[in-house]
Amino acid sequence: MSGISKKCRIFVSEPIGDKAVTELAGIGPTLGGRLTEAGFKKAYQVLGQFLILKKDKVLFIHWMRELCRASSKQASDCYDCLNDWCEEFL
Repeated sequence: MSGISKKCRIFVSEPIGDKAVTELAGIGPTLGGRLTEAGFKKAYQVLGQFLILKKDKVLFIHWMRELCRASSKQASDCYDCLNDWCEEFL
């Protein structure tokens, strides 16, 4: 597990359950609002898209940048967090 941030370590430490999208590393209130407007209110919904994109980092970052105007760093942090979660729980 890369565990790049405290927020990521906390996220990866337990099942995804009903966590808000803002609990993902790289996703603050602004991006969380944009994701929510696009229909991604919960972290498990973003995880679903991550899995649909077959855990491909380039595709996921592109999707995040297009959907909610995330920076490359924000999208990469979110990718790493979801990838670490998958390694722990899937």
